[in-house]
Amino acid sequence: MKCGLIGRKLGHSYSPQIHKVLADYDYHLWELEPEQLEAFLHGRDFVGINVTIPYKQSVIPFLDEISDRAKSIGAVNTIVNRQGRLYGDNTDFFGMTALIGRLQLELSGKKVLILGTGGTSRTARAVALHLGAAEVYRLSRSGREGAITYEQAAALHKDAACVINTTPCGMYPAVEGCPLDLDSFPHLEGVVDAVYNPLRTNLVLAAQKRGIAAEGGLYMLAAQAAYASALFRGCEATIAEIDLAYQTVRYQMENIVLIGMPSSGKTTVGRLLAEKTGKVFVDTDELAEQAIGTSIADYFAARGESAFRDREQEAVAAVAAVGGQVIATGGGAILREENVTALRRSGRLFFLDRSPEKLVATADRPLSADAEALRRRYTERYALYCAAADFRVDGNGSVEETADLVEKEWIR
Repeated sequence: MKCGLIGRKLGHSYSPQIHKVLADYDYHLWELEPEQLEAFLHGRDFVGINVTIPYKQSVIPFLDEISDRAKSIGAVNTIVNRQGRLYGDNTDFFGMTALIGRLQLELSGKKVLILGTGGTSRTARAVALHLGAAEVYRLSRSGREGAITYEQAAALHKDAACVINTTPCGMYPAVEGCPLDLDSFPHLEGVVDAVYNPLRTNLVLAAQKRGIAAEGGLYMLAAQAAYASALFRGCEATIAEIDLAYQTVRYQMENIVLIGMPSSGKTTVGRLLAEKTGKVFVDTDELAEQAIGTSIADYFAARGESAFRDREQEAVAAVAAVGGQVIATGGGAILREENVTALRRSGRLFFLDRSPEKLVATADRPLSADAEALRRRYTERYALYCAAADFRVDGNGSVEETADLVEKEWIR
């Protein structure tokens, strides 16, 4: 049974991991240029395929039949080969509905803004209307295709209750992007982002920082994949399959990030966690030292703290862009908000809170070379560690005990 995904650029895709846990079939990634699309579909060398950017509308003329739902949306993301006839449907509809439900957003009677005008934006509009939204506006930079501009939205629709991003802004590898200034919309109740790599885009992080319910598109991806897989197999999708797909890919791709004071056990606990979870272990201090070609202490002495923080930030940015890792950070990594943001995109942060009397000062740590300096750093940074962390973990036990506490919180 040959299935897969077609699109133009698929390096960011998590679909193979998700479909692997849903069913026993081969799932391929086919990167196609526009001129290759027609021949691929005429070849019909598949049982079922998913369709992503930029072909959700382009495939329609080559299909023998499409569902009423896909017709009304004007976009197809799932194609099934039924004895040589190609049937198109839109399982993104179910995926986005499931994601909005997961966030417990109430759209009935509300105003919804949809960023983008592509195939996924059409799906988002259909979902919003299905859920009872009173007003739905699509946004684009140009304002063409029946959309309004971002400037018009900020001026005329400050009372919007929900934003749904269907643009690739913020998607890996261009993770620094953010499509909207949320300060222009003070009444937002929820932000939904169809981007799933990274797990949390800058848009999602900005919303969460403001206390707005927000989530990236991984759950949507898992839900639509479960519905697509069911179509491939000729059966019904279940909530259990959606949750299994979501948790499986999250466990594989989400980083476990350890923050805390020097000598709090980040490296030793991190190595053990990597063994327990099957993830790759990375130490940002080691990466920084490799980049500068000398010890951190010597670099501090020669260039000063600011220069080192620049190199540290580069190391953090590089490692944070990759999933599936346990990351041990330097004690001062949380001093720069850019580091915290980068680490949060694809990871959750665990503060290993070890009591000052159990911390050990060493000469290779420039800002905590003696017991008194170490205690000062602890006092100065404690609130920063707590603010940056998703979870505070008691780090006073053994390495094994601390690792178990982190793992227990992470798998929830």
